[in-house]
Amino acid sequence: MGAEEALEFVNNLVFLKTGEHLDKTQRIILRHLWEDEKRTYQDIANSRGYTEAHLKAVGAELWHLLSKVLEEKVSKSTFQGVVQGFITTEQSQKIPQIPNSAGNDAKPQDLDSNFVGRDRQIADLHTLISRGAKVILIQGEGGVGKTTLARKYFKTRKFNFILELWMATEIQNITPVESVVEEWLRRDFNEEPGGDFGINLERLRRKLREQTVKIGVFIDNLETALDKNGKFLEYRRPYVELLRVLADPDVHSVTLVTSRERLRESSVEVHLYPLEGLDDQAWRQFFSRHHINCDSIILSEMCRAYGGNAKAMQILRGAILTDFSGDIDAYWQENCTDLLIERELKDLVASQFTRLQENDLEAYRLLCRLGCYRYQDIPSLPIEGVLCLLWDVPEQKRRGIIKALQDLSLIEAKKGQYWLHPVIRDEAISRLRLVSEEWELVNRKAAEFWTQRVAAIKNIIDALTALEAYYHYVEISDFEQAGDVILQGRGEQWSIGLPLGCSFYQLGLLQKSFSVIKRIIDDIKSPERLIKLYNILGYTYRIIGCIREAIECYEKSGKVLGKLDVKQTQISILFNTGLCKLELWEIEAAEDCFNSVCSLAEQNSNLDDYMAYAQCCLALIKSCSGSREDAFHLAEDAFSAMSLSTKVTLWGIGHSLVTLCLTYKNLGNLKKSFDLCQQAISHAEENNFTQIKAKAISCLAELFREQEEFTRAIFHHSEAIEILDKIGAKSDLAEAYYQLALTHKKMGEIDQSRETFVQAMSATGYAYALFNEMQAPRQVEKVQTAMECFEK
Repeated sequence: MGAEEALEFVNNLVFLKTGEHLDKTQRIILRHLWEDEKRTYQDIANSRGYTEAHLKAVGAELWHLLSKVLEEKVSKSTFQGVVQGFITTEQSQKIPQIPNSAGNDAKPQDLDSNFVGRDRQIADLHTLISRGAKVILIQGEGGVGKTTLARKYFKTRKFNFILELWMATEIQNITPVESVVEEWLRRDFNEEPGGDFGINLERLRRKLREQTVKIGVFIDNLETALDKNGKFLEYRRPYVELLRVLADPDVHSVTLVTSRERLRESSVEVHLYPLEGLDDQAWRQFFSRHHINCDSIILSEMCRAYGGNAKAMQILRGAILTDFSGDIDAYWQENCTDLLIERELKDLVASQFTRLQENDLEAYRLLCRLGCYRYQDIPSLPIEGVLCLLWDVPEQKRRGIIKALQDLSLIEAKKGQYWLHPVIRDEAISRLRLVSEEWELVNRKAAEFWTQRVAAIKNIIDALTALEAYYHYVEISDFEQAGDVILQGRGEQWSIGLPLGCSFYQLGLLQKSFSVIKRIIDDIKSPERLIKLYNILGYTYRIIGCIREAIECYEKSGKVLGKLDVKQTQISILFNTGLCKLELWEIEAAEDCFNSVCSLAEQNSNLDDYMAYAQCCLALIKSCSGSREDAFHLAEDAFSAMSLSTKVTLWGIGHSLVTLCLTYKNLGNLKKSFDLCQQAISHAEENNFTQIKAKAISCLAELFREQEEFTRAIFHHSEAIEILDKIGAKSDLAEAYYQLALTHKKMGEIDQSRETFVQAMSATGYAYALFNEMQAPRQVEKVQTAMECFEK
């Protein structure tokens, strides 16, 4: 058997079992290995333009898939032998031949028992898109099948990946669109977002205009964000700008939006696609698959009574099977007078809840309790998240209760993850809130589950998972505990772990940090918590160049501190305020802050880390003001203190190395400055400190300028500017542009070229604009002085 024949045979088997064909990369791997089973992934990668790591990942999933399909363990080395053995064994049995459906997206209908009757709608969507539609709003009542249709379309049309946004079912929980775009850029495009929403939208637009991949965008349950006139709520207006980007005629993406209500924003071109209920033929097909008498004449009556609602169809199937042993006639005889033809899906859901309450009280309680989860940033739960809500049920009965809800289609489940359909969740949460004691207890149990779920913050998903506990405490107005979620240390950093709030700014979740802290900070009573929250908020502001706002946070923190004898907190406020003043180039105020830090640190040996940090900053200030001897001694003392202190953090070491590097450069000791600069870059790379790395690279450029190696200097200036622009570090970006201007100025003094003069003025202009936007008059004055020199 040749490679192509074997490939098609395996492809047909996979399609028969899963309804999915092998994709391009899987075919490449199988074809090469059939021709030569000794070929390595590296060989295949080199010949086809892939990376070895990517092919290994695809291969691992492929062998797992084929092991299930062929019902025998399959690996890279055994693949050919297993397939040949399967063919020999099955030759006497007529294996159904599945026609090659390349270019034909039809699938065996029995592969998805819950998807019926939407072939025409799939074709309609494809027609609209082929005619140029970029954004299509699928509008219909709750449970009619809008989400299922959208997902099915994306699946059948083989999109490379989908950008998803699940809109909250309650207004106060709607995720800010700024956070959504940041997450898409970071998670799906591996691009670090900036601090400006407009810039991030343009980056998203550029990505969607690329033709290398087929991208789908799925926005579910938009109605929550709309007012009664079909326009976005006032405080969610930025969503209009996102839709304008998605509707751009030049993007190569397809956006499907589901909503119970129409969107009426005239500035956005959205194609409306009303979705009606399924017809009785689809209902008959569905009930037949679940072994319920589909020939009964009352089936058409039921379909009409519920308007063909797809979710109602699934719920009815569960009720008929569970409560009436599959007897559809008996079910309808008892319930037809309760469910009129005009009844909305919520009426059906309410009746199902009532029926469940009467027949299975434990399952009913669990269903209501599951309404407490948000299903947004983390859209589904592992089994532990469900089990923790069954604290009052014997352990041996718990999984049976979960299975009962699955059988009734009241809980969704896939690959060990569980969630509620939004319509079901609405009813569940409304009933749960009726019992205040239960409401509070359930939210506390859920919060404890999320807290225990994450031991260390390693990535964005870990951070968002840990944050879920915060929302549960906010729901029950326990703002102190909500604050503790943000402040709780996780991992091994600083012996007590890195607070979640610090992880936010290290991972670039700046909008998330602002929104969650601002939501509770006015309700926090504990001075200790309030101070820490203000400090995290202030640090976040400083990173993105909002220095005035950062200082205001530290001032508020200082007022709260009052008479509390918390030296660690007091010295932290002073030091961070000093950094803000230094960013504004208010040198005298910054020096006063750092001197105060040193005075406090001298009184307490436990604060020797802040002594080292402050001495580094003072050394830099002295080196800029001409006090060379003082600067030298402070720098030496700081370097020694850093080496001896056991409390300096990795983050503090990185920043201190950059500060000392700049100091020794100003003192003319370029050799030591180069050495410290390389140490800072290596340290930043080891710890993934992007901002510190960029600042060190900018410093490296300055050093090459001093040696008149202008080509290398310009290269590193550009490298630093690119990084700082991506992460939105406005203050550092302004300084980097200023340093680039100084390099061009020095080049111009040597070569006297018009081009160098223009480049110097351009870089100076960027620095001027950024410092001016930051409201940093001293920095602006510094740049103006430089501009005057250029003009001369």
